[in-house]
Amino acid sequence: MNPTVFNQISYGLYLVSSKYDKKMNGCIINTVMQVTDNPKQIIIAVNKQNLTCEIIQKSGILSISVLSETTPFSLFQHFGFQSGRETDKFVDYSFALTKQELPYLTDHTTAYLDCRVINTFDLGTHIMFLAVVSDYEMVSGEKPVTYSFYHEYIKPQKTPTSKKGWRCVVCGYIYEGEELPPNFICPWCKHGVEDFEKIE
Repeated sequence: MNPTVFNQISYGLYLVSSKYDKKMNGCIINTVMQVTDNPKQIIIAVNKQNLTCEIIQKSGILSISVLSETTPFSLFQHFGFQSGRETDKFVDYSFALTKQELPYLTDHTTAYLDCRVINTFDLGTHIMFLAVVSDYEMVSGEKPVTYSFYHEYIKPQKTPTSKKGWRCVVCGYIYEGEELPPNFICPWCKHGVEDFEKIE
C-alpha cells in the first residue's frame, strides 16, 4: 500500500494554539472542519503527544490560525517539528491575541477563529475536540494553504542521501538502521511506521 494516497485527500493546514497558566503553545494540524452553522461549531484532531493537546485539555479553549500559501517551510518546522516543552513557540513570530487572550499569527494567516471546547473524543493516537466558535475574523486576503500545495510548493523535495535507513514521507526525518521498529513514532511529526519509506 502507498501511504501517499492520503496526500490526495483535501486538507488545509492550520496552527492550533492554546494557553494554560500563562504557558502559550501551538502546533500544526491538518484536521479542522466546520460541522454546524448555528451555532458555529468545528472539530479538530490533535496528536496526544503534542503539548498543545495537553494544554487544550486543561484550558478548554483554543484558537485556529488558517495558514496561507505564503507560509514558509521554516514556520512548519518551528511549530510542527519541535516541542513546546523545549522551546517558546511564539518568541520569534508576530502574533495578536483573541478575546480569550489566545495567540494567533498575524503573518501568513488568512483568518483566525477563537473557540471553546464543549466535548472531546479519544481516537487512540489523537484527541478530537468539538468546539464552539465564539469569535472569528479575516486577517489577510491571501489564499489558504492546502496539504497538496504544501507538498508541491513549500515542503523541500527529497534530496539524494548516502544514509541508509528509513525516511518519513511526511516531514523527511531519517531513521538510520536496517530495520524500522514496528512501533516507531517519528520524533518530528509524530507519524507512525506506515508513513516511512526505505531509502534505496
